[in-house]
Amino acid sequence: MLKTKPILSLKEDSDGLRVSVMSRHTLEDGVTLNSLITPSSYDLWWPFLAPSPNLLGDYYKRRLPWEQFEDKYVEYLQQPGIRVEVRNLAIKSLDSVITLLCIEEFPHQCHRRLLAEECKKYQPDLALMIE
Repeated sequence: MLKTKPILSLKEDSDGLRVSVMSRHTLEDGVTLNSLITPSSYDLWWPFLAPSPNLLGDYYKRRLPWEQFEDKYVEYLQQPGIRVEVRNLAIKSLDSVITLLCIEEFPHQCHRRLLAEECKKYQPDLALMIE
């Protein structure tokens, strides 16, 4: 099963392996560490599955519409080297519970949901729980 939830949510046994897919664990200034995100918040940190800093800047600072952000992030996930990682994540999620974590509170405009949905394309039988 592949789950998604905010990284600041309480850690639960049902989360299985908690994987941060954030590019950084800082405040909005991009430099100051977010004291609420500690190594105990996640088990693994895979920043290579996060949107690029340029794409994040386009979205948050330059107000790129969500639909365009979504297209560009999915395009990134389909690059050969990243596609292999996404496929491997999907395969691992068939046999164990993995929870993808990001700072966004809600999934409707968060890349963790897009990543989970991309995994489902590789493994149609994969169960998703998107929070």
